[in-house]
Amino acid sequence: MDDKMYSVEAVADLLGLHVRTVRGYIRSGRLKAVRIGKQYRIARADLEELTGKPESATERPAAALVEVSSIVQVDDVDRRTADRLSTLVLSAAQSGSDPGQPLHIQVVHEEKRRMKIVILGGAAATAEVLQLIEAVLGEGGLLGREADGD
Repeated sequence: MDDKMYSVEAVADLLGLHVRTVRGYIRSGRLKAVRIGKQYRIARADLEELTGKPESATERPAAALVEVSSIVQVDDVDRRTADRLSTLVLSAAQSGSDPGQPLHIQVVHEEKRRMKIVILGGAAATAEVLQLIEAVLGEGGLLGREADGD
């Protein structure tokens, strides 16, 4: 692997861009760089990632990225149950199996005893969270039994 590092000026010359444009790419996160003192240095791999050129001709293209968005609505749920379900779902997302494609989950509990769970992430990880929700809330599920006992 080539460990060559480029300055902002060198990258600008290579790409035919203005130095300010390259710095803007770095600040926005579009181009990865390391700050050494007051200057940025860009690794060859990061430059190739920006331009879309593969590091070597022998590499296979990466598998297509699949992202799923799901909205789960749970009606007639009290605050205590919503808090417990929220904690469970968020914990499951944090312990996900693929760090390269983390799950993003947002939970909202409305005053009308309605809860919404928004899930964004890979298909397999999203399916696991949906199965967990079904297991917990479905007929005979853990939280389903508590509601029956109250």
